[in-house]
Amino acid sequence: MKIEILGTGCPKCEALAKNAEDAVRELGLEAEIAKVTDIVEIADRGVMMTPALSVDGEIKFVGKVATVEDLRRLLTS
Repeated sequence: MKIEILGTGCPKCEALAKNAEDAVRELGLEAEIAKVTDIVEIADRGVMMTPALSVDGEIKFVGKVATVEDLRRLLTS
């Protein structure tokens, strides 16, 4: 599984990255978590608000910091 945090590195982006790491750890999943900070690449993916979260290339959250609980539900569905 590949999880990407799309954003410029702002505090909300960092909070989303931490929540994703916590959710993956709590669920015992194997996942690569990467940050995409290039604004052109982010826009090319159709994301106009950050932070955003992508799982295996599919955008799941845009413009909000998903909670650990939100992410656990997403990753187990």
